[in-house]
Amino acid sequence: MKVKIFDESHEKDLENSINLFLSSLNGDIIDIKYQVSISIFSEEQIYCFSAMIIYDEK
Repeated sequence: MKVKIFDESHEKDLENSINLFLSSLNGDIIDIKYQVSISIFSEEQIYCFSAMIIYDEK
């Protein structure tokens, strides 16, 4: 069993990163965990979109 963690500042970037990883995955996905966090720096909102994929390689 292995894990792959993704962390992007925009949801489309996260989507692209995960799709690229899945297109080359030779194995089975066990689970995907998804999280969004928001922080404020001065007057700027900073988003963090992250995901962890738990998988088995063949």
